[in-house]
Amino acid sequence: MRSLDIAGTGMQAQQTNVEVISNNIANMTTTGFKRRRAEFQDLIYQNLRRVGSNSSDTGTIVPSGAQVGLGVRTAAIYRINEQGNLQQTANTLDMAIQGSGYFQVTMPSGDTAYTRDGTFGMSADGTIVSADGYIVQPGLQIPTNATGVTVNASGQVQITLQGQTAPQTVGQFQLATFPNEAGLEAQGENMYLQTAASGQPVTGNPATPGFGKVMQGFVETSNVNVVSEITNLITAQRAYEMNSRVITTSDDMLNTLNNLR
Repeated sequence: MRSLDIAGTGMQAQQTNVEVISNNIANMTTTGFKRRRAEFQDLIYQNLRRVGSNSSDTGTIVPSGAQVGLGVRTAAIYRINEQGNLQQTANTLDMAIQGSGYFQVTMPSGDTAYTRDGTFGMSADGTIVSADGYIVQPGLQIPTNATGVTVNASGQVQITLQGQTAPQTVGQFQLATFPNEAGLEAQGENMYLQTAASGQPVTGNPATPGFGKVMQGFVETSNVNVVSEITNLITAQRAYEMNSRVITTSDDMLNTLNNLR
């Protein structure tokens, strides 16, 4: 019976759906996390009677035909790049992006990774680094004798030195955008890598057309909506149960056939 295989694909699809939802819920407090959504497609169809075929020698045509679907498959798991809320931390080197763009980080391999997580710190030589110690491009360095650090909305990093009243600009944050943000490959650690699907990065200064602003002393929270995720989880659970019920019913039907006398 086809229904056994069809329901099996349905259970596998809902298992994937639950895994995506559980990952969203697990990362509800992860800085800069973007929730995911599973998308599904129906599988190929078997033609019991092909639509549009001739039903007689006089050229009459079958109006609808008879097709039996063979189930469902996972088509994609999309990342929803909706802006998260900005949470004030009062930490000097915490940065949030209000709008489009990603911070650029140099990985140990030399590759450039992209992140919305602006939980930055300072290395021993004063270089601004990520939470894992990776250098934030373009390699901004704060003098050890600086008494204050200010980052404005356009990403300019200004410092105040002891005995001086006028601030000095020591560098400029740059952001990167992509033609297709959904095409970025997640690497964990809140990092993404460029792919052929994402297109080439376009870099520019914050607060310029096409780029968001940098907010010092803030971080971007996860954009996961817990109420929506719980609702989706219940829906996925019910769909899983319905598919399992189809398998049970199909098994009972086969058992009835086996017991025919």
